[in-house]
Amino acid sequence: MSENLDKSNINEAGKSKSSDSEQGLEDAVEGSDEALQKTVKSGSPSTQRVQRPHSSPPRFVTAEELLETAKGVTNMALAHEIVINGDFQIKPVELPEDSLEKRVKDIVHKAFWDCLSVQLSEVPPTYDRAIKLVGEIKETLLSFLLPGHTRLRNQITEVLDLDLIKQEAENGALDISKLAEFIIGMMGTLCAPVRDEEVKRLKDVKEIVPLFRAIFSVLDLMKVDMANFAVSSIRPHLMQQSVEYERKQFREFLEKQPNSLDFVTQWLQEATDDLMNQKYKNALPAAGGAAGSGDGPRLDPMAVQNYAYLKLLKWDHLHRPFPETVLMDHSRFQEFQLQLEQLTVLGAVLLITFSMAAPGIASRADFAEKLKMIVKILLTDMHLPSFHLEDALTAVGEKVCLEVSSCLSLCGLSPLTTDKEAVLKGQIQAVASPDNPIRRIVDSRILTFLDTYLASSHQKPSPIAPGGLGPIQKELEAVAVKFVRLVNYNKMVFSPYYDAILSKILARS
Repeated sequence: MSENLDKSNINEAGKSKSSDSEQGLEDAVEGSDEALQKTVKSGSPSTQRVQRPHSSPPRFVTAEELLETAKGVTNMALAHEIVINGDFQIKPVELPEDSLEKRVKDIVHKAFWDCLSVQLSEVPPTYDRAIKLVGEIKETLLSFLLPGHTRLRNQITEVLDLDLIKQEAENGALDISKLAEFIIGMMGTLCAPVRDEEVKRLKDVKEIVPLFRAIFSVLDLMKVDMANFAVSSIRPHLMQQSVEYERKQFREFLEKQPNSLDFVTQWLQEATDDLMNQKYKNALPAAGGAAGSGDGPRLDPMAVQNYAYLKLLKWDHLHRPFPETVLMDHSRFQEFQLQLEQLTVLGAVLLITFSMAAPGIASRADFAEKLKMIVKILLTDMHLPSFHLEDALTAVGEKVCLEVSSCLSLCGLSPLTTDKEAVLKGQIQAVASPDNPIRRIVDSRILTFLDTYLASSHQKPSPIAPGGLGPIQKELEAVAVKFVRLVNYNKMVFSPYYDAILSKILARS
């Protein structure tokens, strides 16, 4: 099946990394906005190189409409990220050490804490700033509580009563250390288990100013933990709302840019044309539909969509624009493509090795796993510009021969002869070429597996990997699960558009 898909040449393309959201949900939105801008910038060269299919001329829009659209797309991108990425987490802000922002932040914070230290050193001490800090801590602790935490809410409100604290300060009866002890105890009650050690360490800080600084530092981490807990809690309930929200946002975007489905139409038309061709139809047994009354075969629209998504795994990202409906997941499809290329080389190397090795060692799970890990490590940087696959496969061949000979000796078998070693190294070296027959077979079987997995995504048990892919089945299934989840979600959002486009295309076929 790999022969009919567009061959990609993205080894020189940089990996687009979506920025993680930062402290608080507001920062998360800002982070997704930045990532969205990077995506638009990275996609613009392709758009300029490729002529857009003929369509109605775009109408002019105002700056206000563009800003409103950008905001909607940003919010849509954030909701999309939360639903699609099961590992999505908000992360604390970490400013670069040599950045202007960090220098300014450090100066301002130092000035504040120095002023607090001076106030507490006065005779008698001045507690104005300290009381304000206690008020901020109180509000933060209350924000961590759930509606049922009545007892804890009453405790916080009673002990951190600012009016009472001010009266104690005016009468010289305020025990700031006792307040800090209560705050630390309450933090220990409310924090996630991962923060237990940080909270315990607060008890070792004896000076008031460093203690307050450390308390606020841990509270910031607890805020992030609470935000991530909220994200994980709403994810199961966000799916349907997100589908409707993204569809609504895209519909509004189409109203402002009516020609924004041109690349989608071109993408689906190419998939249809490929499947209508007998050579491509034979390469995808699951893609063809039942014969109809017309001269040619009738295609199942869902099979065309599945095949179209498989084409994205062989996309020429340097020279072709990405379909509009999958643009938010451009970097994800690129990552899938890179992972599958690496798995193809890995699978080809293992298939060659186990075909030449004695059946006794090929069936040993421990040896197969060890050999796989060795080859994976040597191919780790496969898609970096400085990586040379030919050189890496030379090293792989040397290491594979050593491991095979060692395993043969342990099994009481004769080691590889010099001639067999030369043949094995040569065949492994030949995998560097995309046109290598073994590599093409592995590539075709991987795509066939993904097509079967996609077609049976709602059925149990999961499809079994085709012959020869057994050693990489675990890695292949991990990619397949993420790929199918992404594709199915995209279908849920944009199926009305795909159905409308395909109904016109298939009617003409």
